[in-house]
Amino acid sequence: MSTPSLSLPPTASTPAVSVTAEGRLLTRRRIRLPHRAGFWVTAVAFLVMMAFNTVPTPLYALYQQRDGFPTVMVTVIFAAYSIGVMLSLFLAGHLSDRFGRRRVILTAVVVEVVAALTFLVWSSVEGLVAARFVAGLGIGILTATATAHLADLRRLSHPTATIGFAATIAGVANMGGLALGPLIGGVFAEWIPAPLVTPYLVFLAALVAVGFAYAFVPETVVRARTRAPYRPQRVSVPRDSRTAYWAAGIGGFAAFAITGLFGSVAPTFLAQLLHQSDRFVAGVVSFSVFGAAALAQVVFAKVSTRQQIVLGVVLIVAGLLSLGAAALTVAAAPFVLGGIVAGAGVGLVFRGALATAGALAMEGSRSETTAGIFLLGFAGMTVPPLLVGVALLWVPLVPAFLGFVVLVLALILWAGPRMVRATRAA
Repeated sequence: MSTPSLSLPPTASTPAVSVTAEGRLLTRRRIRLPHRAGFWVTAVAFLVMMAFNTVPTPLYALYQQRDGFPTVMVTVIFAAYSIGVMLSLFLAGHLSDRFGRRRVILTAVVVEVVAALTFLVWSSVEGLVAARFVAGLGIGILTATATAHLADLRRLSHPTATIGFAATIAGVANMGGLALGPLIGGVFAEWIPAPLVTPYLVFLAALVAVGFAYAFVPETVVRARTRAPYRPQRVSVPRDSRTAYWAAGIGGFAAFAITGLFGSVAPTFLAQLLHQSDRFVAGVVSFSVFGAAALAQVVFAKVSTRQQIVLGVVLIVAGLLSLGAAALTVAAAPFVLGGIVAGAGVGLVFRGALATAGALAMEGSRSETTAGIFLLGFAGMTVPPLLVGVALLWVPLVPAFLGFVVLVLALILWAGPRMVRATRAA
C-alpha cells in the first residue's frame, strides 16, 4: 500500500535527472501530451494503481469463508504485498533517476496487469499470496517514481510555481487511491455477482486504459550518456542529518502501520469485536481512514510543513487513544472515529516525513531519498499488522489490538518531536 505521497521540496537539477531544453526537444520528436495534461494523466494512473491494491480489503472475509483459513493468513497475504513493495523499492525504487520516469512507471503498469491476471487465474490461497506479492512489486516501482514525475511535470508546466501543488496531488492520488479501493471492493462484495472475479476484471481494463494513456506522457529525465554500475537502493544524506532522516523514516513507519491495520485485519476486528460483518461497512470504514489521509493533505496544503507535522502527530495520538478506548469498551463509534482521526494524521505526518527527507536529499538523489522513506513506510505497513495477526494465535483480540496501539504511540511520540526540530532547523 502506499503511500503514502507526498511532499518534495524544490532542489537543483543534475545532469542525470535534469529537465532541460534538450529534454523538451526530445519529447517533441514523438507524439506526446503537453506537460500540463501529462501531469493529470500521471495522477490518474497513480490513483488507479493504488486503488487496485486495496480493493481486496473487504474481500478477505469472502476468501476466508471460501477457503477456511485463519485470520493470521489475512495478515500473511497482506504482508506478501508489503514485502513485494519493499523488495522492489530496494531494488528499483531509485532507477527512474537513471532510466527515466516513463519507462519505470510503464513497467509498474505491466506488473499490476500481471497481478490482476494472477487474481483471476489462480484463486487458491497460494494464488492470493502470489498475486499480492506481484502487486506489491508494481507499487514499489511506482510510488517514488510517480511522486517525482508529478514534481517534474509541474515544474515544466508552471515554471514559477512552488512544489506544493504537485506534492498535494501526489498525496491525494496515493492516499485517495488507497481509499477508493476498499469502497469499490465493498460494493462488489455486497451487491455485484462473482465478487471474487468481477473487481479484477474491471481493474484489469482500467489498468490497460491508464497504461495506454500514460504512454503519451512526456519524459522529464535526460539520461546520462554513461551509466554507472547498477546497485540496489542506497540513501545518501549528510552525516549530521541522519538523525532527522531516521526520525522522518520512523514517522512514516508509524503512520503506515495504521494504514496497514485498516488495510488488512480491521474487517476482522469489526466482525469479531464489534459484531459488524457487513462487507460494505468494512469497505466504508477503510475508505474513511484512507480518505481522511488524502483530504487532510488538501485541507492543510497551505500550512507549513512544521505545522502539518505537529497537527498530524496530535491527530494520530488522539486517534490511537480512541481506538484503544473502542477495544476496551467494545464500541463501534470510537473505533470508526479513531480510525478517521488517525487517518488524517497519517496523511499529514507522511507528507511531512517526505518533506523532511526531501530537504535533506543530496543533489541527484531525490527519487532515491524518497524511495528510502517509502521503504520504511511500507515496513511499518507490514510488520505491526503481521505481529497482530501472529499474536491472535495465542492471545485474545483486545490485548493484541492494545499492543498495536501502544507500539505505534511510542513510535510516533519518539519521531514526531524530532521531525519538528528538523523542519525548524531547515
